[in-house]
Amino acid sequence: MTARAEAARQAERLRRQIADHDHRYYVLDDPQITDAEYDQLMRALRALEAEHPGLVSADSPTQRVSGTPVPAFEPVRHGVPMLSLDNAFSEEDLRNFDRRVRERLGLDSTVEYAAEPKLDGLAVSLTYEGGVLLRAATRGDGATGEDVTANVRTIRAVPLRLASAPPRRVEVRGEVFMPFKGFERLNARALERGEKTFVNPRNAAAGSLRQLDARVTAARPLDVFFYGVGEWVGGEPPARHATLLGVLRAWGLKTCPEARVVRGAEGCIAYYESMGARRARLPYQIDGVVYKVDARADQERLGSVARAPRWALAHKFPADEAFAVLRDVDFQVGRTGVLTPVARLEPVRVGGATVSNATLHNMDEIERKDVHIGDTVVVRRAGDVIPEIVRVVAERRPPHAQRIELPHRCPVCGSEVVRPAGEAAARCIGGFSCAAQRKESLRHFASRHALDIEGLGDKLVDQLVERGLVSGPADLYALEAAQLCALERMGEKSATNLVAAIAASRRTTLARLLFGLGIPDVGESTARALAEHFGSLEALAAASIEALLDVPDVGPAIAASVQGFFRSAAHRRELERLRGAGLAWPEHAPRPAAAQGPLHGLCIVLTGTLQGRTREAASEKLRELGARVSGSVSAKTSYLIAGAEAGSKLDKARTLGVRVLGEAGLEELLAGRRP
Repeated sequence: MTARAEAARQAERLRRQIADHDHRYYVLDDPQITDAEYDQLMRALRALEAEHPGLVSADSPTQRVSGTPVPAFEPVRHGVPMLSLDNAFSEEDLRNFDRRVRERLGLDSTVEYAAEPKLDGLAVSLTYEGGVLLRAATRGDGATGEDVTANVRTIRAVPLRLASAPPRRVEVRGEVFMPFKGFERLNARALERGEKTFVNPRNAAAGSLRQLDARVTAARPLDVFFYGVGEWVGGEPPARHATLLGVLRAWGLKTCPEARVVRGAEGCIAYYESMGARRARLPYQIDGVVYKVDARADQERLGSVARAPRWALAHKFPADEAFAVLRDVDFQVGRTGVLTPVARLEPVRVGGATVSNATLHNMDEIERKDVHIGDTVVVRRAGDVIPEIVRVVAERRPPHAQRIELPHRCPVCGSEVVRPAGEAAARCIGGFSCAAQRKESLRHFASRHALDIEGLGDKLVDQLVERGLVSGPADLYALEAAQLCALERMGEKSATNLVAAIAASRRTTLARLLFGLGIPDVGESTARALAEHFGSLEALAAASIEALLDVPDVGPAIAASVQGFFRSAAHRRELERLRGAGLAWPEHAPRPAAAQGPLHGLCIVLTGTLQGRTREAASEKLRELGARVSGSVSAKTSYLIAGAEAGSKLDKARTLGVRVLGEAGLEELLAGRRP
């Protein structure tokens, strides 16, 4: 045997030993050797690789940390979309989910669910090819994430090579998080150095994983649990989710030890209560539990809606609450001119974070809750994230408490504030002449799910607007590095990088552009649906209300908002300026209109529980017959189908004089006849 062959044999043996000890220490929590012995193995491997550089491989434990910071994260398109989960906040929500699952599967028997804690971290997708870690990406918008391979490689619980016999290519999904003890150590070190501390473990984990220098991530105490798969090339995934978790463990991937299989809604509720009671004693942060139909064949039969699988549900824990004194109220101006009242509170700890601001939503909410400045209020971190005022503690109201008044003039530009009759929202009419609206519009345009301009942060947008360098999105593409260098905290390198990021954003998609334009009521999913349906900006801009209503999930309000946006001369000019600045996106011909069915022209709303079929199945059949199915009742609604326990939609239909049908009327419609 040659010296090189012997070195290769020794290197492979050392890699296997180190990988095994990493697995025992970071995954099984069962170390078999001392730290000194582990360091000796690592030194021996580094010495061999230094002597024989050709032996260095991507899956070597010596290659976990990249030595060169990356300029930016590259986008990664997920082979299988990473969908969000629908949320349940009550036992009733959970029972309704279980009922829908059984109805769709046509089962009278109890469904088995895989249940596990819902970790409060950052979702990631790891692709292994030939058993070797190829790429790691964040969830992003579900369709496209960011390449964080270099950072994920630093997490010791992540194997660089899978054990056992994985398929040819597999994408595994998990949650990166920071355990409480690691979080406390990290903040303690930051305090010692006089640095800013993290608010909670989730923020710490997200911030650590999105470091441009992997060496910073390597110094952070991150961990990971894996819970599922996306792409699977070569063979078939296990027939049950619980079995899949066992396969992941056999590959060397860490899974949550609290995962269980439960039976039916009662089993789910018992698991939820058990985890809620143990929540404070867990070594990591959770904000609920997740239920998944255990049988993969049933998951496939149930399928998914636009953003979430029908076979899984996140059951959130009640939000933490605390008392606080309301000291003042400010009105913030959003990108569409809406004034949002924000409560300034005496700082209080809620759900592990210090809260000093909370949303009051709008004047209707303020009036409904009878909130006064000086009140003691109950503050909740809704969904463990957004602080809100739940109610006033009336018995603690001081004699000097003041009513909250809507300002008559915009607090930013001084323009008139209007609140149309019957609407909750009050708006500044200043439009783009209002600096707040310009700033928020630019921030939105540059955001990650829109044009994704890396480096265009809030403070920089403030300077660009305040110095008159940018008045609209198109002005961004005329910025030069020399102009940017004159701004505060902008060096030559940062300016050059930003100009490059702006240039790179010229190649985008129609969906991203539509979302970035900030059309009122048009979110990511609606922007994507409009882009797919019309194919080009010109076709969308020329669309009638009727054509817009043919788009799934587009109702009268959104249709009017889209049409109003494109009828604005100012908006059309800005779009022309964007095209002139070189912004481009792929387009395709509009989808051919579906054949007109016997129910063409009807707008139908369904509410309540149907006895003969699910509302989803009925809606799909009605659409096939040419009807438009809406989620809200308006004067243009042709029929409201009211099942058992119909609620506010039935009341609104009666108020508007909309014809209400029962299930007999629904059967008439499904037969292609108009009652």
